[in-house]
Amino acid sequence: MVTFLRYWGPVCGYAGIIFYLSAQSHPEEHVPFVTHFSDKVLHAVEYAVFGALCYRALCRSGHDVWRQQAIPAAILLASLYGVSDEIHQAFVPFRDSNWLDWLADMVGATLGAVGLSRITQATVARAKPVRFSPHKTS
Repeated sequence: MVTFLRYWGPVCGYAGIIFYLSAQSHPEEHVPFVTHFSDKVLHAVEYAVFGALCYRALCRSGHDVWRQQAIPAAILLASLYGVSDEIHQAFVPFRDSNWLDWLADMVGATLGAVGLSRITQATVARAKPVRFSPHKTS
């Protein structure tokens, strides 16, 4: 249970933050810097973090199938949450639902999951010990 919470807790917590901000009629009042960036860039960055968190949780799951398919599963999970987020926003006053926002969510989730996968692979490759021959070459 501790392992589950360690890896899925951040996913659930971040999903809660996304839900909270999506429920606000004027999210710029809560996060003022958002007015300086394109709406689509914000969606992509928001879901890149979410996709990376999903990838991290899936890689640490106890099931080989989930670990082997962590990238597509993370993208799918984050994208489905993005769809639910857009549907949710359709019911929030002064907000609207837009398929282009969902597309930006999906691009972000892909960048986050693939990016964390590449970083993880590079870190593991650098951490492997170098084997030296026990024989002197003089």
